[in-house]
Amino acid sequence: MISLFNSSENKRTQHEAYYYEKLSDQNVQCLLCPHNCMIKPGKAGICHNKVNTGGKLFCIDYGNPCALNVDPIEKKPLYHFKPQSKVYSIATTGCNFHCLNCQNYSISQGNHAQAGKEILMPEEVVAHCLKENCMTIAYTYSEPITFYEYMFDIAQLANEKGISNVLISNGYINEKPLLDLSKYLSAANINLKSFDETLHQKLTGGKLFPVLNTLKTLKDKGVWLEITNLIVPTWSDDMDMIKRMCDWLIENGFKNTPLHFSRFSPTYKLSTLPYTPLSTLESARNIALNAGIRFVYIGNVAHHEAENSFCPSCHKTLVERNGYHIISNHIKEGKCAFCDARIEGVW
Repeated sequence: MISLFNSSENKRTQHEAYYYEKLSDQNVQCLLCPHNCMIKPGKAGICHNKVNTGGKLFCIDYGNPCALNVDPIEKKPLYHFKPQSKVYSIATTGCNFHCLNCQNYSISQGNHAQAGKEILMPEEVVAHCLKENCMTIAYTYSEPITFYEYMFDIAQLANEKGISNVLISNGYINEKPLLDLSKYLSAANINLKSFDETLHQKLTGGKLFPVLNTLKTLKDKGVWLEITNLIVPTWSDDMDMIKRMCDWLIENGFKNTPLHFSRFSPTYKLSTLPYTPLSTLESARNIALNAGIRFVYIGNVAHHEAENSFCPSCHKTLVERNGYHIISNHIKEGKCAFCDARIEGVW
């Protein structure tokens, strides 16, 4: 059931949440993410997007995007999924993490006065996507898990039209809603913030284990997966920890899952830190390659060879990139054009 309401600043919709439990005294418990927020009437959960109204839980930004853009797929980053294609990117405000280093804090950590001013229902999103000649929708920028109901309904409709759905997320979601969403996902990039439980909680406000479970679930369900690890100086730049992370990935079957080490830019509550040194990113990449991960990239660094894809068999350059632009592509029908080795991805 959808209801519309207006404020002096923007239009708003709300949609009853798909995963919650009614408790006594009109309290409710959200069951969407591992925070499992217990929410009193008139109050919101950690993500600010789930609100208890009269003993029912509502997603208050349903149909109210704050960002709509056509992007290159490489920006997500997804390097092994439909290269050079364009994607229709969508977001609402809110996040279930409170990362100290948030790059999009103005929409993810801000209040809902910063939400979009127009209503865009799921069928309209799909129509806009087709109008822009995009055959992929990316749920991105903030945290899509917090606008799950909106994303899920768009994804269903998009799937019926042959449009792919990609999730760009922190991966902090309970298994049942993830399994339901996975039916409509073609690809995902999950941000693995840290591989230390204590550090992960300090940096993000969330636990590490559910994110690791998300990685395994997406892989098991056949969703094409890539992983991003933002290396924050003095926080997540410990090479021993990075080695443990890479070893875990190998042990759990992620040898062919592209891993993106991304450069940190000073921002939000960590604005006094330096940019990640290039040498740190290169050391992390070497650790990952030596651990056995076949495709390892460096992001947010201009004109570096680690933007490119290399054949793990003959080691020749398969895809040459300059930022989000592809200079050359030598992957033919999912194989290396030089040695015929299989290159994992959706080409």
